Amino acid sequence: MENILIKPVLTEKMTAIGEKMARYGFVVERSANKIAIKDAVEKAYGVKVADVNTVIYMGKAKRRYTKNGLQVGRSNHTKKAVVTLQAGDKIDFYANI
Repeated sequence: MENILIKPVLTEKMTAIGEKMARYGFVVERSANKIAIKDAVEKAYGVKVADVNTVIYMGKAKRRYTKNGLQVGRSNHTKKAVVTLQAGDKIDFYANI
């Protein structure tokens, strides 16, 4: 399973939780399990992971009217992981900018 971590979740809410409780959010592959997510985060950022929580979001149904008629579709399903780090560890997403 290559590239388990797709991207970090960089919202105001997740940034506040990360600073306060050392919890960080990632969008991950739908087929990834908690053990694989834990290993990927530890390998990518050099930290120790204490806990992993996952949530699967169903894609939202979309409709739009065009000159060809009603177009019906759906946005992609996603899986998010919230990773809790051990005390003293921290991830700085803005260090490479």
